Amino acid sequence: MFRPSQHGTTAGRETLAGVTTFAAMAYILVVNPDMLSLTGMDRSILITSTALAAAAGTLLMALLTNYPIALAPGMGLNAFFTFTICDQLGVPWQGALAMVFWTGVLFLVLSLTPFRKEVVRAIPDPLKTGIQCGIGLFIIVIGFKGLGLVGNPAPGFFALRLSPPTTAHLVTGGLAGLGCILAAYLMRRQVAGALLYAIAAITILGFFIRVGGVPVTATPESVLSIPPSPGGVISQIDWLYPFRNWETVWLAMITLFFVDLFDSVGTLIGVSRRADLVDEEGNLPRMNRALAADAGATAVGAFFGTSTTTAFIESATGVEAGGRTGLTGVVTAACFLIALFIHPVISIIPPAAVTPALIIVGVLMMKSITEIGAAPWQAKAAAAAIAILIPLNFQIAEGIAAGCVFYTTLMLLSGQLKKVHWLMLLLSALFVAKFAYDIFGE
Repeated sequence: MFRPSQHGTTAGRETLAGVTTFAAMAYILVVNPDMLSLTGMDRSILITSTALAAAAGTLLMALLTNYPIALAPGMGLNAFFTFTICDQLGVPWQGALAMVFWTGVLFLVLSLTPFRKEVVRAIPDPLKTGIQCGIGLFIIVIGFKGLGLVGNPAPGFFALRLSPPTTAHLVTGGLAGLGCILAAYLMRRQVAGALLYAIAAITILGFFIRVGGVPVTATPESVLSIPPSPGGVISQIDWLYPFRNWETVWLAMITLFFVDLFDSVGTLIGVSRRADLVDEEGNLPRMNRALAADAGATAVGAFFGTSTTTAFIESATGVEAGGRTGLTGVVTAACFLIALFIHPVISIIPPAAVTPALIIVGVLMMKSITEIGAAPWQAKAAAAAIAILIPLNFQIAEGIAAGCVFYTTLMLLSGQLKKVHWLMLLLSALFVAKFAYDIFGE
């Protein structure tokens, strides 16, 4: 089915690549449940949901495209789900999952039409980079918040407020700092699964360190167990919530769609180039299939009970290990399913072990800032505005909207409005109307 020999590889090499990819992205089994549980969802069930979403999405990509690209609930998108949709907009997690599901359906429909190309062309590349950097900073702030270094920012307020540290904060901060150093060292040595090893090391160390007489890491009741069923979550999803509350959630749904699309396109192109899967013109064959797989994974993941599922840049580690076909993805998906049966161990991983992963992932997302390069000054300014406003206001959607309006305004004032794509003009008009309603509507 996957024809590894025709792609210059072997089944054994593909298997090793699949395990390597899993090791590099397995941290999501810890980080995603930790973040989404803040919405009131059960953390143990979220481990199941995350693993099932990753396995299903990766299998979809493997079967539809024969590419060695793995998928899982995305970082940044899970933060948007938790802190913007559920916390700031007040959407219950049951309705938020429905929003993710219908966004996936919309993404799937548009992936099969030429409109997808128009959407990709509408947003200048520097603005896409600004979005990625802003979300990276946002995730870093969340990591600092977990350490007690950041207070609880209200929407629209400067987020980085230092709180008086407690003994627990000092211990947690010390362990998290050690985890960051260890992860950075392992990544410097190009060790696949560096974040996973750092999480494991801090978790083990937590058994021997006590705060108030209680170990930082609790002892699991068992090692192997049947995973909790996500059936209770599936039965509670409010499928029609977005349609009943459209005036409240439309901006958030547009943000979910655009961030997922940009994330997917960027990851697919980046990984495929490293795997030498692009054609002579630098385009990825079967791109529509790949985006359809990504969109389907988003809908399926929401059905299982998790935030947006998307292509993972960590797939590049499997490519470096020799992965060239969908067989790599099949092995990665199998690893996620096997991991389900050690969920008691995953469940006891403390926040101090999770925080380094958040901070490191945020820093890695910031690396793309060098790609802005020689872009026009209007796009650079708008990208900087997005990157700054997202973490400072603790709002991803509002930061993106403000950056788009800022870019269109700068192009208008500099006499270059004709260079702005019609879809960007439409979005900017909608965002201005939204801001005006927020200020004067009530």
